[in-house]
Parts: sequence; structure tokens; C-alpha cells
Amino acid sequence: MSLIVADDLVKEFSRPVRAEGAFAGVRSLFTTKRVTNRAVDGVSLRIEPGEIVGYLGPNGAGKSTTIKMLTGVLVPTSGTVTVNGIVPWRDRSANARTIGAVFGQRTQLWLDLPLRDSFDVLAKLYGVGPFAYRRTLDEFVDLLDMGSFLDRPARNLSLGQRMRGDLVAAMLHEPPVLYLDEPTVGLDVVAKARIREFIRERNRTAGTTVLLTTHDIGDVEQLCDRVVIIDDGRTLFDGDLGALRRTYLPHRTLTVELSEPEPHGWSIDDVHHAGTRAHHEATLLELRFDPGVVSTSEAISRTTATLPVADLTVREPELEEVITEIYTAREVRRVG
Repeated sequence: MSLIVADDLVKEFSRPVRAEGAFAGVRSLFTTKRVTNRAVDGVSLRIEPGEIVGYLGPNGAGKSTTIKMLTGVLVPTSGTVTVNGIVPWRDRSANARTIGAVFGQRTQLWLDLPLRDSFDVLAKLYGVGPFAYRRTLDEFVDLLDMGSFLDRPARNLSLGQRMRGDLVAAMLHEPPVLYLDEPTVGLDVVAKARIREFIRERNRTAGTTVLLTTHDIGDVEQLCDRVVIIDDGRTLFDGDLGALRRTYLPHRTLTVELSEPEPHGWSIDDVHHAGTRAHHEATLLELRFDPGVVSTSEAISRTTATLPVADLTVREPELEEVITEIYTAREVRRVG
């Protein structure tokens, strides 16, 4: 049974049309004309227990609005949603006990309190018993290497330290669902590594289901097996990373280092055959090929049989290339 179920979610925001001319500000207060913006337009999701799903899209695509509906912060204009069998906006208290949420630009910590005191308060709010609280806190502090700043006020922490504190605050009651909205934005590589390792470990040991929005492709590649891509509030793609690469950018690149710059009697046509595109520069040859037309082994064997090869590598398209192409084209071919 799916843990998160959303069907045809729609969220619209409306605002009054600003009047023009003299006293425009006052006249705008009394206008009946409104303009409507549809931030989420018919999004449907099925997320199973234990999945880590990347929820991707350019700025303004509707990612944060979707998560706010899943957490119960916003009420959908239309459509249905349940999380762990609960309608989030109807029973926000019950829903809050089954979810954790971290928004990269906002904190749920008390800025003037030491981290430890914030955790104490949150444990009492969620009804976490003393033994379970101590066990969980010790485990999280060790995983995120927080011992050195646990007694500092949140206001005096670096961004990376505060984000680790927010993760602990969201997970103290060990919810089955964790929403992460840009959790690594602005962080250095060490802080990112700590947070990613924490997410992986909670998913592995506790089966925590994670919905992650991010612009950091490293987060997606290291954490997610499945991605959902939206733009203009509509779902463009829902599937695994392998299917995304195969569907949208199926080519591979064979990079060959030649042992001599211009082998005698060689022409680029010798390796530039059906299903390939070659580029040659000095001792470097790049051969782009479609595995559906030319197999990897065939591309390698044709090249090594024709040229003096010193070294070669085969590379799939970087995920960042795929995502960039999708955002640019604003469409994804259907997986078929």
C-alpha cells in the first residue's frame, strides 16, 4: 500500500488586479477583479514505504507548493491527498506526528536556545519518552557529528551546523515520512556529505520514506533511485534514473586517447558509422553512439581495430545534462 497518495492535486492562488492611475493603491483595495495563478496543475503521486524520491523542477515549478499540501500547510484547490492514511489538511496534528520536514531557508529551532534545549522542547511536544529520546538523540548526534556544538545557541551556528540541527529536530519522533526542501542549499562539501549519509542511514535502518526537492544533482545521484520532474505545475516524468537517461539522452560517449596524433592512412570515416557522431582533436577522439543502434562492444572493437589506442573510457550522459535538456525543452519523452 502506498504511503503517500496524491491524485490530480491542484493549487491556485489569486490576487486582486492592481488599478492604474491616481490613487491606484486605494482603488486596488476595493477592486473585484482578480488574477489566478495555478501553481500545481493536476499532479499525481504514489510513493511507497522506504522510497527516496527526488522531486525536481526549475524555480517556480510547484515543488514547494506540493510539499506544503502534503504537510497540511496548504489546502488543495482540488484533488485528494493522503499520507499514511491521513488527509494532511484535515488533521494536521495527527499528520505532524507521522512526518518530519526540513525547509532549507527556514528553521524550526529556537535561535537563542542551545541546540540541546530546542531538542528537549521538541521531544516533549511530540511526547517522546526519556529513554527513546536519549537513545535517538545520541544516535543522531553521532551520525551527524554534532557533539562539538550541541550546547551552542542556534543563532551562533554555521549554516551547515544549523541544517544538521534542523534534521535532528525533524526526526526526533522518528516519523515514517521525511520531506526535505533544498536541505543542502549553500552548504560546503563536508556538511553535504554528513546530511546525505544521515538520510541514507535512516532510510536503511528505519525504512524512512523521503521526498526530496533539490537543485543539487549530487543529492539526486547519491540518494534517489526514482525522480519525479515537474514544470509549470505539471508532471513531466516519473521513473528511475536509468529510464530517464535511456529515454531522453540515450547516447554514450567513447573517449579514445590515441598513441600518435595522426595515424597513417586513417580517416575519421573509419569509425564514424551509422548511429555514431565523432569528433577528433590531436590525440583525442570522442565517439558518441546510440547503444540501441551500435552496441558498446561493437563501438570499441571497431575503434581498436582501426586506430592505435593508448586508452579509452565509456561514459553515459551526466544526469545534469539530462535535467538541463528537460528544463530547456520543457518536456520528456514517455518511457515506453
